[in-house]
Amino acid sequence: MTVPDARKDLLVVNMGPHHPSMHGVLRLIVTLDGEDVIDCEPILGYLHRGMEKIAENRTIIQYLPYVTRWDYLATMFTEAITVNAPEELGNIQVPKRASYIRVIMLELSRIASHLLWLGPFMADIGAQTPFFYIFRERELLYDLFEAATGMRMMHNYFRIGGVAADLPHGWIDKCLDFCDYFLTGVVEYQKLITRNPIFLERVEGVGFIGGEEAINWGLSGPMLRASGIQWDLRKVDRYECYDEFDWEVQWQKEGDSLARYLVRIGEMTESIKIIQQALEGIPGDLMKI
Repeated sequence: MTVPDARKDLLVVNMGPHHPSMHGVLRLIVTLDGEDVIDCEPILGYLHRGMEKIAENRTIIQYLPYVTRWDYLATMFTEAITVNAPEELGNIQVPKRASYIRVIMLELSRIASHLLWLGPFMADIGAQTPFFYIFRERELLYDLFEAATGMRMMHNYFRIGGVAADLPHGWIDKCLDFCDYFLTGVVEYQKLITRNPIFLERVEGVGFIGGEEAINWGLSGPMLRASGIQWDLRKVDRYECYDEFDWEVQWQKEGDSLARYLVRIGEMTESIKIIQQALEGIPGDLMKI
C-alpha cells in the first residue's frame, strides 16, 4: 500500500476482519480522502482451511461434503464444478433428466444467493423493510431444497454422472407454485426499491467500475456484467443443458451500484424463466439417478 507523503489530511481506516458492512471475514486497510477511497490493501485468508490438502486423501464422494461448504450461499455451484470436471475429463454422459434437475437446482441456488446479497445490501444503505421481505422468499427456497436433498443448506446433492436422488413426488408442482409466487415478489421489490428516490440517490453513480477495470481486476458474475461485459458461462461454456432454454444474459453498462442491483434483479427473473421451462419439459419418469 502506498500513501502519498505530501498529504497530511488523509485518514487510514482498518475495516475488519469483522465489520458490520462485511458479510464475511476480510480485512481492508483503507486510505480515505474525505469519502473517496484513494488506496486499499486487502488482507485475505481468514477462512482458509486447507481444502486442497484435504482433497488429496479423499475420494470424490468423500470430498463432496467439503466443497458444498466453500460458498454456503450457493452450494449447488461448488458441487457442480466439482462433478463437471471429472465428467468432462472422462467423457461421462449425464442423463437428460439429471441435467434438467441440476439446472433447476443451480437456478434456485442463484436466486437464494442473490436474495442474501440484496437483503443486507439494502440494510447497509438504510432500508430495513426489504430485508424481511427477502428472507420470506429464502425460507420458501430452503423448503424446496430440504424436500429434494434432505438439507436446507450445504446439500451434498450432485454426483458424478447425475444427482444423489430424483425429485420427490409433488416437488415439481410445489416448485412451479413458488415460481409464480416469486415473480409477484419481484414486482414488490420494484415498488419498494427500484423506484424509490432515496434508494436511487444513494446508489446511482456510486462505486463506478468500468469494463476494462472489471476485466483487469478479475471480476466475474453480476459484477462483471454490470460493467458492460456480456459474459455468462451458461452461454459461453455451454455446460449442462442451458442451450435448450430461452433466456437472456442480464447486463448493464453503467458500472455503478445501481447497475449491479439491476443485474441481479434481472437475473432472478431470468432464473425463474429457466426453472419454469425445465420443470415443464423435464424428460423421463421418476427414477434413482
